[in-house]
Amino acid sequence: MNYKKIKPKKIYEEVAEAIYEMIRSGHLKPGDKLDSVQQLAENFQVGRSAIREALTSLRAMGLVEMKQGEGTYVKEFEKDQITFPLSTAILMNKNDISELVEVRKIVESGTAAAAAKKRTEQHLSMMEAALEAMLEAKGDGELGETADLQFHMALAEAAQNQLLLNLMNHVSELMVETMRETRKVWLFSKETTIEQLYKEHLAIYEAIKAQDEEAARNNLLIHLENVDSILGKYFHHTTKYNGE
Repeated sequence: MNYKKIKPKKIYEEVAEAIYEMIRSGHLKPGDKLDSVQQLAENFQVGRSAIREALTSLRAMGLVEMKQGEGTYVKEFEKDQITFPLSTAILMNKNDISELVEVRKIVESGTAAAAAKKRTEQHLSMMEAALEAMLEAKGDGELGETADLQFHMALAEAAQNQLLLNLMNHVSELMVETMRETRKVWLFSKETTIEQLYKEHLAIYEAIKAQDEEAARNNLLIHLENVDSILGKYFHHTTKYNGE
């Protein structure tokens, strides 16, 4: 008999579920502003990185929105729109991840081009903040993953297409799991790789800032081609040592 693999909950998942329950029960209502990251960290007695990752997950599910320079607010939502339970660990195999990267290439390349055309100074500031967070992560897997997702979601917001943003919100939960289960093992294990990852995101940002649609599209594709290559090497490495 085959049994489903059970994974222990991470701290950020418990925090996210606690905030979700406050929203579901009505203790937090649409339009309410959440406490600052520092205040939430003190209240939950956890690190700020766990709070940031919890907020990123809630944002990916469409439950909260982050306003640059203002804070995080509860959004209007429909229960049937929540498609990824917070407590569900998505166990992805090589084919799943390959298909996800392919979807990202199709969707995000167009998103980058649209972002280059429509971005505002506020969108650029959001991307800059994510880039700074990448540098500050210094090999910290969780912080690096959070900053990476923040950059791609800021890029999606810069495209100013609500349908596209909703699609990215759904895909982003899978992106988080991919980063957690594979990229943190491989990408964040070597300093040179961290630097390369940052440079790739910086190139995308600079193209969007310059409003160069073609360069934004191409730089995004280059980045995801490299991600695809690195993930392929990771699976080859793990398969080899698992004797498969």
